[in-house]
Amino acid sequence: MSARFGVDIGGTFTDLVVVDEITGAIRVGKVLTTAKDPAHGVEQGVQSLLDEAGVHPRRVRAVVHGTTLATNALIERKGARTGLLTTEGFRDALEIRHEGRYDMYDLLIDPPPPLVPRHLRREVPERLGPDGSVLRALDEDAARRVIAGLVRDGVEAVAICLLHAYLNPVHERRLAELVREAAPSLVVSCASDVVPEIREYERSSTTAANVYVAPLMARYLEDLERRLTGLGVPGQLYIMQSSGGIALPPLARRLPIRLVESGPAAGALAAAQAARARGDSRLLSFDMGGTTAKACVIDGGAPLVAREFEVARADRFKKGSGLPVRVPVIEMIEIGAGGGSIARVDRMGLLKVGPDSAGADPGPACYNLGGRQPTVTDADLLLGYLDAEFFLGGRMRLDRAAAERAVLEHVGGHLALDATAAAWGIHRVVNENMAAAARIHGIERGRDLRAYPLFAFGGAGPVHCWQVAKVLKVPRILIPFGAGAMSAWGLLAAPLAFDFVRTLRARLDAADWGALNRLFAEMEDEGRELLARAGAARESVRVSRIAEMRYVGQGHEVEALIPPGRLSAESLPAIIAAFEAAYRALYHRVPQGVPIEALNWRVTVAAPAPSLTFGGAVAGGAAAPDAVKRTRRAWFAEANDWVETPVYDRYALGPGTTFDGPAIVEERESTAVVGPGARCRVDERRTLVVELG
Repeated sequence: MSARFGVDIGGTFTDLVVVDEITGAIRVGKVLTTAKDPAHGVEQGVQSLLDEAGVHPRRVRAVVHGTTLATNALIERKGARTGLLTTEGFRDALEIRHEGRYDMYDLLIDPPPPLVPRHLRREVPERLGPDGSVLRALDEDAARRVIAGLVRDGVEAVAICLLHAYLNPVHERRLAELVREAAPSLVVSCASDVVPEIREYERSSTTAANVYVAPLMARYLEDLERRLTGLGVPGQLYIMQSSGGIALPPLARRLPIRLVESGPAAGALAAAQAARARGDSRLLSFDMGGTTAKACVIDGGAPLVAREFEVARADRFKKGSGLPVRVPVIEMIEIGAGGGSIARVDRMGLLKVGPDSAGADPGPACYNLGGRQPTVTDADLLLGYLDAEFFLGGRMRLDRAAAERAVLEHVGGHLALDATAAAWGIHRVVNENMAAAARIHGIERGRDLRAYPLFAFGGAGPVHCWQVAKVLKVPRILIPFGAGAMSAWGLLAAPLAFDFVRTLRARLDAADWGALNRLFAEMEDEGRELLARAGAARESVRVSRIAEMRYVGQGHEVEALIPPGRLSAESLPAIIAAFEAAYRALYHRVPQGVPIEALNWRVTVAAPAPSLTFGGAVAGGAAAPDAVKRTRRAWFAEANDWVETPVYDRYALGPGTTFDGPAIVEERESTAVVGPGARCRVDERRTLVVELG
């Protein structure tokens, strides 16, 4: 059993990679996503790739899977009918939110409605104090009547979120027992299990989201495991979490909210691994697929991690306009800009691209699968960037005439433009949209992206990276070998890992070090046990500890590393120094004489990451002239005209090869486009390095 699979389901394509760990043989695959039955597309892709690679199913020891199914269910509101049990008097906390408005000047603002409507939010008599003490015991008879009412109303899942239960879960757990007694088939989530930390609204929102998607994810994972077993694959299925670690299906079924950004996280991991392999301390990861584009800042060879994420934002760039989920997530910005993004002319006569996508069904007009709207892929085909006969390595023929009809009918005709001008408008608008999103992502984190090389991947990323890089003024572009399935590569580089959090509010100068040591020991022991059950050797597990701290009187926390080992008063200088360094990095100054307090204490336990070389170090290869397959007319703004452009075979370009732009470099799963003035070389890992000049 030496083969491992990485499987990433996107909005348009499902990407697959299989690696033979003995021979080093690698095979990449890409199939259309079956949106109505995602597991079917995975089954087809795995079977096809096994046949192509000549790998017997029984040799597969692991399948690592990333999916946006949970995210899509939240965005599309296609989860379970969910009820909420909460403390008497707090029924509307989920709807009151923070009382603020994400856009104070918009009088017609309408925040996204809660996942649980008001008539399914029920109160139970009980009350805990802010220290976790029981002020009023749970009234079990009243709770049974409330639960019976939810059952009569046809709920499929129940979220339980009681005031201050993060300090004392006794009432939440008893309520869960009462729900299971009344209706054993209902799915139940307690906030004390999902997100045991302070801040009531975020706890309620996260717990409701978790149980809302739980039945859907459970059915999907069971179906996927059954299909893999049917193929004769005996290996363990692992699921990518949004934090960049992988977990076993039972944990994913219990806490599916931790999968909310599972697919995009894999791409960021791939970029981080590439940065470390190259010795680069920073990169800007740019992942453009069929439906969305994602940008992620890589610093110190690792992606930034956030502790909260908003799903289904009403306004993509406005914090507070979505549903907050309080889980660790690789921090990135994502916009509706992909190969399948639909172009249109709005009522003001302006060209818009996205966020709606043609997806895999019906797909872009050029797919000839029923799509009639013009998309980014249609525009790229008309501009000469894509080969109609070599899409997906020739397995899918594109219809140029259909693309031209769609672009002229829906864009060119409204703007009095010919097909070329309309297609270039679509291409340029989507590039500007992606560059603007990436710039905002960098500014919000205090980063100057002009110092960050652009690491471009995904099916459409290499096609658009030249123009995006020019807008951002980055120093160079890196296009990895196998760029079209790089997120699937990232899945195979992910370690078994899990995060834990506990709230214990304490001023550092008066901390109860014994209580903190017990808190950390509890989280670390639980993490080691989880990883041991997943097959990780206890002695190989790495533990990192973080505290969320602030100056007394502040409302927001800053993360700082906590030193390993047993904590005591002697640990205080190191903790304060770590906090002040993190605070200064954000605000460039630290206040003097103000005490520091900590709210949340976090532990991450992780097994060693698998060893994997992206692209492989390959010697030899053809000289640049010998790697040219043909020439093709392509449109470049630098020339303001069509240019006869050499088309290179990616597989013939060995390390050390150099050539100048304009150029088109084709591989089966993606196409790279570089413009006039570019200097290109292939490094020892077969990464295409493009200097903008």
